Amino acid sequence: MKILREQKLFWIAIILVLIDQATKVLVKGFTLFGYTHAGMYPNQIIDVIGDTVRLTFVENPGMAFGIEFGWGKIFLSLFSVVAMVGLGWYLYRLRMFSMWVQVGIMLLLAGAVGNLIDRVFYGVFYGEMPLFYGYVVDFIDVDIPDVTLFGTTITRWWIFNIADSCVSCGIVTLLFVNSKIPTFAQLKQGSYILPDSSPSTEESTEESTDNSTGDSTASDTVSEVENQVTGEQSADTLPTEETLSPESTAPDKE
Repeated sequence: MKILREQKLFWIAIILVLIDQATKVLVKGFTLFGYTHAGMYPNQIIDVIGDTVRLTFVENPGMAFGIEFGWGKIFLSLFSVVAMVGLGWYLYRLRMFSMWVQVGIMLLLAGAVGNLIDRVFYGVFYGEMPLFYGYVVDFIDVDIPDVTLFGTTITRWWIFNIADSCVSCGIVTLLFVNSKIPTFAQLKQGSYILPDSSPSTEESTEESTDNSTGDSTASDTVSEVENQVTGEQSADTLPTEETLSPESTAPDKE
């Protein structure tokens, strides 16, 4: 049970991946145990909230939001595998650090795994492509105010999926908690406080000893001064020889 509690973010990531895959399969369609779900046909549009939010089925051969990747499909798929392993290791090492940093990395991991499954296995599952050459299923289509960038007018946001949303939310989260992201040295130590940043035990002991010695010396000096003052006061109050002589104390005889 302790392990489950410590790794709860991994379970949340698994749930997000399952939601991502379930929505993609419903859009693309499937046949399982004799049951066939037709899904949507390519470029089909289904209005959800008028023209503002709708489902539009497209298959993306590149990266998130339909961004093409011209360096080779196999390279992108292999890079996704490496990124997934690296993010998983990083999330495990972050268990002693800020929860929000862990959440950001968890979202990145969930998004990477969700789209990686499409690239690696969908081509084989649907009999369309070899292993590692599958297309990513995108279907969330959102209207935005018209924006012109570099001479191109964008009237709607790029079509995306749940995994893309996880990646975007993870990046935004990490930007907000950038100051809490640990350095490699802190990650290796497992704490924000490094050993070199605090005085050693030996130095602390010597410092305490010096302080104690200084306090004792000051106390002794004060005591000596008090004794001297007391001695002087006592000397002033002692009777002198003149005071104690019989002549001075005897009455005059006529």
